[in-house]
Amino acid sequence: MLVLGMMMPMMAQIRLPKLVSDGMVLQRDAEVKIWGWATVGEAIEVELNGQKATTTTLASGKWQVLLKNLEAGGPYTMTIRGNDSVTINDVLVGDVWLCSGQSNMEMPMRRLTPLYGDEMAQCNEPHIREFKVPQRYNFNKAEEDYPSGQWVAASAATIGNISAVPYFFAKAVQARYGVPIGLINASLGGSPAEAWIGEPALKQFPAYDAELQKFKDPKLIQQIESADNARIGQWYQTLQMHDAGRKDPQEQWHEDNYDHSQWDTTHVPGYWDFQSPLTGAVGAVWFRTTIALSGAAAGQPAKLEMGRIVDADSVFVNGVFVGTTSYQYPPRWYTIPANVLKAGNNTIAVKVIVNSGTGGFVPDKKYELRVGNETVNLCGTWHYRLGAKMESLGSQTFVRWKPAGLFNAMISPAIGYGLKGAIWYQGESNTDRSGEYAQLLKTLINDWREQWQQGDFPFMVAQLPNFMEPRPEPSESNWAALREAQQAALALPNTGMAVTIDLGEWNDIHPLDKKSVADRLALSAFHVAYGDKTIERSGPMMSSVKIKGSKIILTFAHCGSGLMVKGGGDLQEFAIAGADGRFKWAKAIVKGNRVEVWHPDIKKPVAVGYAWADNPHRANLYTKEGMPAAPFRSPTRPSQKSGE
Repeated sequence: MLVLGMMMPMMAQIRLPKLVSDGMVLQRDAEVKIWGWATVGEAIEVELNGQKATTTTLASGKWQVLLKNLEAGGPYTMTIRGNDSVTINDVLVGDVWLCSGQSNMEMPMRRLTPLYGDEMAQCNEPHIREFKVPQRYNFNKAEEDYPSGQWVAASAATIGNISAVPYFFAKAVQARYGVPIGLINASLGGSPAEAWIGEPALKQFPAYDAELQKFKDPKLIQQIESADNARIGQWYQTLQMHDAGRKDPQEQWHEDNYDHSQWDTTHVPGYWDFQSPLTGAVGAVWFRTTIALSGAAAGQPAKLEMGRIVDADSVFVNGVFVGTTSYQYPPRWYTIPANVLKAGNNTIAVKVIVNSGTGGFVPDKKYELRVGNETVNLCGTWHYRLGAKMESLGSQTFVRWKPAGLFNAMISPAIGYGLKGAIWYQGESNTDRSGEYAQLLKTLINDWREQWQQGDFPFMVAQLPNFMEPRPEPSESNWAALREAQQAALALPNTGMAVTIDLGEWNDIHPLDKKSVADRLALSAFHVAYGDKTIERSGPMMSSVKIKGSKIILTFAHCGSGLMVKGGGDLQEFAIAGADGRFKWAKAIVKGNRVEVWHPDIKKPVAVGYAWADNPHRANLYTKEGMPAAPFRSPTRPSQKSGE
């Protein structure tokens, strides 16, 4: 009997991709592919809401069927029958959007609580569902499935982990069209565009293709990661050994009763590069302050907000450890347990570690303690002392960001799942290579469209927001050049762009206002993906340049009901240059859908630009509907020199 059993053909149970699972959202009004794996030659039947489709499993073990012209609605039950059967529950039909990019697309709602706390507490959106793709890479093959993942409906219990831009985008689309929205979120902080392009398409970029071939060797990856881990581990071990604030058991700088009165003083927030004893210092620096609290605060739990700190911090209140953050980007929100605070004086000690560059407390963020009805502003004079001085720690190699790896592991398994379109928020990691980004982004869009074989599906891009300190004079800007490259993608059909140069924060690469970004992406989608041509897909975009005497005449498209100067007053952020190539801030006025630009000292202008800066904080050319004009530089623009 054993021999006979071994001779019988192996019977495989029906297996489905992780995307085809309970709670999924399917694309309405389209041919929707449902696929999976089963025994070779096995007859498969898929049934949903009265529609049936049948097929036979191929020699590869894979099968697929097409469900056609599904109408929005649900929830439905899908049944898949073969030698066994599988039931998929709570299936909705609506619109499915692929959401991809780096950290600003990935950013979960919990990181934005100060702005959207009420929204999160009241969230009840059962027809908005997100499938968060596991963050993985693969350089050797395009994967067929995800190792894990599930569809999650937006609710007060789940909203903290749902990404903000996709969520608000879904809300805007659902509010207008009343259909369920599915979000496939494939995003990873820090990832460059080339990581999201498939290997065949990447061959257009020989340097990236060569890098991909190199990283197909797992031994190389193991060698790099082992060396990095050893080097970084040794650096931190040495730091801890030499940190004067911790190495002497009799003199612990975090303790409540430690006397810091002889330490130097500084202002918090601020960077320590401006403090002469710490200029150029890398390592550990301790900061301490004393605050007074009323008797009502004694013993009560409290919230401590410490803005953002570069790079890492450990925080103690009255000698009690209350939290740590290991890198510079997250907000510092710490909870002080009950019975830690006391009436009268309380001490806060912060150990800051910086491994390269300049450390410190990021300005223009909240630094405060909240207990009961009391709020104590922590900005002001703090005491500080250098705990350990180190050599700079070299950056690690982020293997997961290498070319094609994220496409293979995070995009490939979703190929074929019916989409309405894609939204893309990425570019920060490519700003140092902005010259090639236009080709990269166009290649990515074309690659995905070719892979999906779903025509030129709509693709919406979030243009980079304003960031970093404004500059007093016109100057070159990698961020502006990257924005220009993003706009170049609009040459492809069925594309749109959300201009966000007024939605950023000078001191934070992760600005909080994700709703406005999503709303502008949605407006673009209404026009491009949903065919509502009564809605402008963007704000004003410069369409032509004409030099007339000492003036430059600019014509704009996408002007809505007309151009305006937001807030009144004079137009700002326009600059022109003469034959010497020196750009100077210019005068500008709106005339209909045109803007006239001039400078009294430039009689023969040759080039013009608008909002061409990392942070064009004064940009104020808008439509009357409140949409900002896209930044630009004229095609004839010579090599730029700073104005004086």
